Amino acid sequence: MVLTVRDQTRGRGRAARQHLKAEGLSLHFHLLAIDNLQSIRTLRDFLWEEFGGLDVLVNNAGITFKSDDPTPLHIQAEVTLKTNFFGTRDICTELLPLVKPQGRVVNVSSVMGFVTLKQCSPELQQKFTSEAITEEELGMLMNKFVEDVKNGVHKKEGWPDMKLVTYGISKMGITILSRIHARKLSEQRRDDKILLNACCPGWVRTDMGGADAIKAQKMEQRRLSA
Repeated sequence: MVLTVRDQTRGRGRAARQHLKAEGLSLHFHLLAIDNLQSIRTLRDFLWEEFGGLDVLVNNAGITFKSDDPTPLHIQAEVTLKTNFFGTRDICTELLPLVKPQGRVVNVSSVMGFVTLKQCSPELQQKFTSEAITEEELGMLMNKFVEDVKNGVHKKEGWPDMKLVTYGISKMGITILSRIHARKLSEQRRDDKILLNACCPGWVRTDMGGADAIKAQKMEQRRLSA
């Protein structure tokens, strides 16, 4: 098992190592800045050279701003999508070719993505739910959201007027990206029988989810391992 961290000196990585060791698993650390393409490619090369590929890939990196955060919305949009959507997209671009036959890929999304989609304009909903939408088209729509927010026209352009809209858009993008990648794998690597899904674990008590979240991490770990 390889756990990627932004900073190996921080306590979270050490805590994860101890927890997984208690579960009988060996753990390797590797630095990864998901918003840095060179960092992603360094990880890609390490995984290929050390393990010859991947059996399971879990993309769970993500950030959000609290609903009362004073950071201007256009900055929230740029930062959130750079990590949650574009970073995950780049990870998939570089690492999906390494997934071995019978491999599994899990992209951690959020029910907020579904809620956000339902609050987009009918025109945007039609674009996002099209069975023929491409990765390039999706990326252009995500960039358009960021630019529309910067220009103060996102409501006029059909984007939702809601709390945590930048997080919701980013996770909506992840769910749709997962559908696109699953379709590609079915077309290009059908015989490899690779399964790719997006999952929405719900509101879980983590550093990001906060202490008021209704689900405990251990319960979600059991569900994911079942």
